[in-house]
Amino acid sequence: MWQGSVVSIYLAPKAAAPMESVAEARALPGRGLEGDRYFLGTGVYSPKPSHGGREVTLIEVEAVRALFDGVQSAEGHRLGIKLSPAETRRNLATSGVPLNHLVDREFWVGSVLMLGTRLCEPCKYLEDLTQHGVMGGLIHRGGLRARILTEGVIRVGDAVRPKAG
Repeated sequence: MWQGSVVSIYLAPKAAAPMESVAEARALPGRGLEGDRYFLGTGVYSPKPSHGGREVTLIEVEAVRALFDGVQSAEGHRLGIKLSPAETRRNLATSGVPLNHLVDREFWVGSVLMLGTRLCEPCKYLEDLTQHGVMGGLIHRGGLRARILTEGVIRVGDAVRPKAG
């Protein structure tokens, strides 16, 4: 069994606003992370039905590093995209967590129970806010959308682990 950790936490008060790094965030079921644009209803996709997919988003720092270190274009050229976890517009950056395996599974982030709902594939909006090549470089590695099942505070350094049983 694996166990990873929360490396960083990011919130943005409204659509397109820079993500702000915080040491902790309160997670509320059905709402999201207190202070974040989707919690506040000010995110670019807030008007569209989310089916629980915008409460919290996660990304692996390993995927972000791979954009610079190893992702190649269709022509075989290294992309060399330098992107910070904050620029991915995801709320939680994790290390050592196989996020793609958590779709339709419950898992713990510190004391908060979550349910992975679907992959958080990169979109044109993300590429427009960052740089060319991000969409292709993060295909199937763009993170995970999750529902918050229990209320609690998530902190940098919290363990991320699958729910037993």
